[in-house]
Amino acid sequence: MQTPHTYVVTIGRQFGCGGREIGRIVAQKLGIAYYDKELLTEVAQHSGMSNDFLEAGDEVAPRFMTNLWSFGGAMGGSNYFIGDRSSSGAQIYKAQSEVMKTLANRGPCVIVGRTADYILREHCRVVSVFIHATLADRVRRIVGRGECESAHEAQALAEKKNRLRAEYYNFYTDKKWGAAESYDLCLNSSVLDDEATAGIITEFVRCVMAGSRSKD
Repeated sequence: MQTPHTYVVTIGRQFGCGGREIGRIVAQKLGIAYYDKELLTEVAQHSGMSNDFLEAGDEVAPRFMTNLWSFGGAMGGSNYFIGDRSSSGAQIYKAQSEVMKTLANRGPCVIVGRTADYILREHCRVVSVFIHATLADRVRRIVGRGECESAHEAQALAEKKNRLRAEYYNFYTDKKWGAAESYDLCLNSSVLDDEATAGIITEFVRCVMAGSRSKD
């Protein structure tokens, strides 16, 4: 059942496309809260997990799933420090899901990545966005922010990160990461700068919410 009078803008993104920066601008324009790495801090505070533990499992799908019980059993357990990576991943996902719902209950916000669109789909009004960009622009941004020294390294990192994000999203949801049909709005951040891209998303969100209110 959806929580009334609140909404969440979720930002799926290719690595290096500026999704984090654009999401922050959207939150500023709408005057709402913003969660990216901040989400991990919230999860750490609520669950007792360390930030390092959460960082290591952030948007990484379990690798050693042997049967459905492993996932279901882990999701229902209470020990957040299980040695098996698949069980630990499920525990992180469970804790993260609970925190996202708590954040949504506080009021409208922007949440970057981490299958927030799927987790909150029945909890509140979700406006889901996916941002992508040309490889050349992603490489340029990655090198520009100092994460890699060369274009070759940046491309390899982008490919790895996107593969991990796709595996994570596809594992935990019934949708496909990056596919247009999985989102309300898809945008190419190579076409406009971050401010203008955020402006389009902001107006889209306002239109969606105005339409939702008119149906109430």
